[in-house]
Amino acid sequence: MLDNLTTRLSAVIRNVRGQARLSETNIQDALREVRMALLEADVALPVVRDFIAQVKEKAMGTEVLTSLTPGQAFIGVVYEELTRLMGTESSDISLATTPPAILLMAGLQGSGKTTTSGKLAKLLKEQQKKKVLLVSCDVYRPAAIEQLKTLAGQLGVEWFPSQPDQKPLDIARAARDYARSHYFDVLIVDTAGRLGIDTAMMAEISALHGELNPVETLFVVDAMQGQDAVNTARAFNDTLPLTGVILTKLDGDSRGGAALSVRHVTGKPIKFVGTGEKLNGLERFYPDRMASRILGMGDVLTLIEDAQRNVDREEASRMADKLRKGKGFDLNDFKAQIQQMRKMGGLSALMDKLPGMAGTALPAGADEKAINRVEGIINSMTPTERAKPEIIKASRKRRIAAGAGVSVQEVNRLLNQFEQAQKMMKMMSKGGLSKMMRGMKGMLPGM
Repeated sequence: MLDNLTTRLSAVIRNVRGQARLSETNIQDALREVRMALLEADVALPVVRDFIAQVKEKAMGTEVLTSLTPGQAFIGVVYEELTRLMGTESSDISLATTPPAILLMAGLQGSGKTTTSGKLAKLLKEQQKKKVLLVSCDVYRPAAIEQLKTLAGQLGVEWFPSQPDQKPLDIARAARDYARSHYFDVLIVDTAGRLGIDTAMMAEISALHGELNPVETLFVVDAMQGQDAVNTARAFNDTLPLTGVILTKLDGDSRGGAALSVRHVTGKPIKFVGTGEKLNGLERFYPDRMASRILGMGDVLTLIEDAQRNVDREEASRMADKLRKGKGFDLNDFKAQIQQMRKMGGLSALMDKLPGMAGTALPAGADEKAINRVEGIINSMTPTERAKPEIIKASRKRRIAAGAGVSVQEVNRLLNQFEQAQKMMKMMSKGGLSKMMRGMKGMLPGM
């Protein structure tokens, strides 16, 4: 996420931090690099001009130039302006209305509206304990209706049926009436998109807005569109009274210009960012935390929140109890650790949020495929083999390798990695924290 921008800005920051004192000359040099980094990240030119002007004005102030740590003072200015550019404060979904609170999803075809509708339903159901109803008004793409129905089934959220031969306004009215009579807290309305902006689409969604009077009109935009995302946002903002933006596929865009431009162009807050295809891949957007990530300073707060939401507390408690009593760390525990990490978005998502690690390439063999192979190998073992890995000799290794579709060498590699992790856990149980930290490199595949 935003890897290229983070790499470039981190280099500028390292250079500025190394300056004994700041002058107009080296500030101009730094700003030139920042401008190039933003333009390469596909940030809209008017946004870049405004950002550079604001940073220059503050950086030339005596507070920065006379600071005992001028490099840090300059970084502080860049951080503040990045945060301001993206909205200063986080903005939550507003549900302050007579139920059902109607959320209207708008955006182009392929922007991820349908998947985001499902992710949002999951978030509201699990984090705010809301009773949510999903409905699709996209009668032009039958697959969209089926997709939303499938998502609703996976989430355990109720879905209101619609058919391609119905009119979008009729579907919307019926869904609203059903939501009222069945005491739903929230109705999420997925609308039709097109490959580009056209009059018919805008007229239809304007009519839906007028009929439903939604409490939130959320513009869903694909971050990988770059400059086009900004132009699309402007067109929708001119037609609809948008209340917020959801950026999707931000994890697939190493440039990230849309994240910095959309808020500035529309004047509407970015409320969520979508990361990945999994249904828990929707994060609340915090401008200050995103600015911190862009500057390579990590996002520990979001990492902690992810852990609180996704880590199985009973499993963590069981593991702690096992370590405290000095009982063995076996392959079942090793597999459980991998699954907990996957719930938090995988190794790359964790590294993205750790200070100084954003944009760092994963070690060879530590990618998602390698971790899936590790899990496959463990699944090919018998319960006894998982509990007592020391009994796994040559013939068992051949059987496990064949069952997992890997080579015997990969089984050996896993057993060696597990042995290192086991030693680390023994150190942890004896309180050897410094020894444990040195042993951590053996915990994950390829590290």
